[in-house]
Amino acid sequence: MSDAKIKAPRGTFDVLGADAARRSALEARARAILEGAGYERIETPVFEATELFARGVGESTDIVRKEMFTFEDQAGRSLTLRPEGTAPVCRAYVEHGMHKRRQPVKLWYLSSFFRHERAQAGRYREFWQVGAEAIGSDDPAVDAEAISLLAALLDEMDVRGLRLRLSSLGSLASRLEYRERLQAYLRANEDSLSDDVRSRIELNPLRAFDSQHAGTQRVMQGAPLLREYLSDEDAEHFAHVRELLDAAGVVYELDPTLVRGLDYYTRTLFEFTSDALGAQSGVGGGGRYDGLIEQLGGPPTGGIGWAAGVERIMLAGDAGDAGDSATGPAHPPAPVPLELFVALDGASDALRTAAFALLSEARSAGLSAQMDLGGRSLKGQLGHAGALGARYVAILADGETVLKDMQGGGQEQIAANAVVHAVLRGHHAL
Repeated sequence: MSDAKIKAPRGTFDVLGADAARRSALEARARAILEGAGYERIETPVFEATELFARGVGESTDIVRKEMFTFEDQAGRSLTLRPEGTAPVCRAYVEHGMHKRRQPVKLWYLSSFFRHERAQAGRYREFWQVGAEAIGSDDPAVDAEAISLLAALLDEMDVRGLRLRLSSLGSLASRLEYRERLQAYLRANEDSLSDDVRSRIELNPLRAFDSQHAGTQRVMQGAPLLREYLSDEDAEHFAHVRELLDAAGVVYELDPTLVRGLDYYTRTLFEFTSDALGAQSGVGGGGRYDGLIEQLGGPPTGGIGWAAGVERIMLAGDAGDAGDSATGPAHPPAPVPLELFVALDGASDALRTAAFALLSEARSAGLSAQMDLGGRSLKGQLGHAGALGARYVAILADGETVLKDMQGGGQEQIAANAVVHAVLRGHHAL
């Protein structure tokens, strides 16, 4: 028997000491931010049926073609170590009949994932991600909330040199014409493209924008852009997302060439990068995936999600001491109580923008806060707030705001910009 030391496999690592404390701090902050916004924890199996990723992620993606760890079990079934989190969460949504619950269903996870990539700093074969999925609504406010929550988490973790790139892929139907135009353009310039891009012209031509090949990059400088082919409905959806992000104070850059390595994305697409990471600058991102639930056997259902690399956050974030509290509690934490629910008495875009601005203000002040994202009536919203155990409900209407004490039973008319202060001081005089 060899006396050589046994080391961890290439592309994997041990977590201990200060790194373990910082990871615990990240988990605690993610839980506070996401559960305060109404997201529930979910953990899916480490391995899934290979078909889930071939069908959901896309057979033309690098993940499915090159990077998955796939094996057969003793019964001859093909299984794969999960390479990403969205498809498993959507599978769970369908399998457990979550479409029967109040929509959207909001879930978050912090899990390990596996891809056969070239190991380097910030990129490992076993890696961890924190992620969130909101399934069951096509409301632009769901998109803006998802992006705002990831921005808040990265800010809490002091990620340096942070930039947010934002785009829209349009719906599957609306980008069909664009896809054909882009394919024709790529075929006309095929001799200058990399072999990899040439092989994807029929299956996934948009990935040409992501190529690092010099010839391909020169070609793509003159390529048609998807934003010129968005339908009126898709353009309106994207404009409303931007309006809500502006109201929340989230700074972003429009990037019409933004693509991500998964086939299920539609409409809103975003990515956070950090200048502190060099070439591997991506920290986290995601987008809307309105057709994915249907591909996995469920009903037509809108959804949006994101994932952020734990190791990337650690590399780009403040490397200081995590503090004594970073190791977290010894027992499972209690649920985060809902302190404010923002309801709307009306359906105008201006009113929804004002409500989202109030929601963002409340969260920035440290309150756990939610708003309606399912298109319910005012009566339905109040019922939802009661079911969630909300302490206060702010009802926004055109020209007035009412703050309702759900425990004491009192209410009063109040200026919208005074709501957060009233909730913070308890407002026992209602």
